[in-house]
Amino acid sequence: MMHTDLWNHALALYARPGVEEACLSVQALGGDVCLLLCATWLQGRGVALDAERAQALRAIAKPWQTQVVTPLRDLRRQWRTAAQQDPHLAALREQVKSLELQAEKELLQRLEACAQQWPAGAREPADDWLAWLAPDQACGHDALERMRAAAAALQEAEDGD
Repeated sequence: MMHTDLWNHALALYARPGVEEACLSVQALGGDVCLLLCATWLQGRGVALDAERAQALRAIAKPWQTQVVTPLRDLRRQWRTAAQQDPHLAALREQVKSLELQAEKELLQRLEACAQQWPAGAREPADDWLAWLAPDQACGHDALERMRAAAAALQEAEDGD
C-alpha cells in the first residue's frame, strides 16, 4: 500500500525509465500529466473510482492548466531558440521553467487535497483511473500502458520496503 503523498509519488514515478517520454506523448495528445500522475497514485492507493470523483479532479485541473501551467509552458517554449543565443534570456527561461514546475506541484497538491477524503485500500482491484483521466485520443495508446506498468513496478518496490 502506497503511503507517500502525491508529489513524491509523481517524482518517483516520473523518474522511472520511459515515464517522462510516456507523459510527454500523452500531453501531446491533449492529456494533463498531473491528472495522469494523480490517476496512478489513486490506483496504487486502491481508491474506488466513480464518475463524480473523476469529474471533481478534472474540475480542479482544467482551469489551473489553462490559466496557469499552459501559459508558462508556452512562454518557455517560445523562448527556446532565442535563449540559445542570449544568456540573459536563458536565465529568465530557467526561471519560467521553475515557475511551471511550481505550478504543477501546486496542482498536484490541490488534486491530493480533493482526493484525500476518499477511502483508500479497496480490496477489489480499483477501476482504471488512467483510462478515466486520460483524453479519449490517448486511450489504448502504448504511453498509458508504459505509465501503468511503471506505476505497478513502483508500487511493488514500495510494498517490498
